[in-house]
Amino acid sequence: MEKIINKFQVKYLQILDENGKCDEKLKPKLTSALIKQMYEYMILTRVFDEKALKLQRQGRLGTYAQTLGQEACQIGSGLCIKNEDFVFPAFRENGVYMLRGMPIEMLFEFWAGDERGMQIPKNVNMFPITITVGAHLPHAVGTAMAFQYQKKRGAVITYFGDGATSEGDFHEAMNFAGTFKAPVVFICQNNQWAISVPVEEQTASETLAQKAIAYGFEGIKVDGNDVFAVYKATQEALKKARSGKGPTLIECFTYRMADHTTSDDAKKYRKESEVKKWAKRDPISRLKKYMIKKKIFSEKYEKEVLARAEKQIDVAVEKAESIPRYKPEEIFNYMYETLTPDLKEQQEKMKEDLDSGVKEEDKAEEVKEVK
Repeated sequence: MEKIINKFQVKYLQILDENGKCDEKLKPKLTSALIKQMYEYMILTRVFDEKALKLQRQGRLGTYAQTLGQEACQIGSGLCIKNEDFVFPAFRENGVYMLRGMPIEMLFEFWAGDERGMQIPKNVNMFPITITVGAHLPHAVGTAMAFQYQKKRGAVITYFGDGATSEGDFHEAMNFAGTFKAPVVFICQNNQWAISVPVEEQTASETLAQKAIAYGFEGIKVDGNDVFAVYKATQEALKKARSGKGPTLIECFTYRMADHTTSDDAKKYRKESEVKKWAKRDPISRLKKYMIKKKIFSEKYEKEVLARAEKQIDVAVEKAESIPRYKPEEIFNYMYETLTPDLKEQQEKMKEDLDSGVKEEDKAEEVKEVK
């Protein structure tokens, strides 16, 4: 006997095209104020990104991963998150952090190499930046399962790139999420490049969204440069998660306009013509075209938004760079909530060694002066 057990399909959602033309039937309910908020946070995210790149080139930040071109993925989804929800980011989600209320100077602190920048304020409900690709996904699902056990109404949302779908952590997380119907939304920002590896060399799947089907839940592909589509898909997925109907995988089809990080040179492995093609699909200019058509945009408004964003970022940089340097022995303070006896002993030993080193340096200086 031979029979078809089931048939599956993957939806693709686009509401706002690259010319600013909107499918009003598909568009979610959005007030002019919310649309402006989308635009303003996307501008803030880009201004942060541009400033961070400049600071890195000046030696004032460490290696930095740009967000350029992926603003709609972050702001469209981030605006759907509620206070009771938890967020597990990868390493490009600066826009989500700012949207959630993270002090901007703390982000600059982190990228400058100061781990105190990731002492997340309690009201932000986000976990620290995850540099290891895909490692945070099981943590996100575990937190979502904890929500179930504690009968909390919140949901968990986690961000990652297409490269993470090639990691075992991704598949383990998806399997647990599907099996336990965990209230979690997976947002894959498919920017089509995992450093120098194109997505077609990572998988034979036509979409990344369809990977959810194997784990027993829905996957949807959206135009990741369409902030309306990202907003709608995330809103529906979070609503489903909060109501106990399980997880969703959202593939935001976008493009990494910049290098993978400031340590990378994308010109070595991708064509400039490809980048130019995607530049025409820019998520910010797309939303701007729509806002002009709806007469909720003006040149004056544009200048005011940009000036306000630049001032916010400049103030944040000034704050970040004026923070007193931490002492080496403080490294022990953030391992546990309360310092354990063995760590306290190590900390005291480090203090002694550091004090001893300072005294030796002072003696050396005295000898030099005598000579």
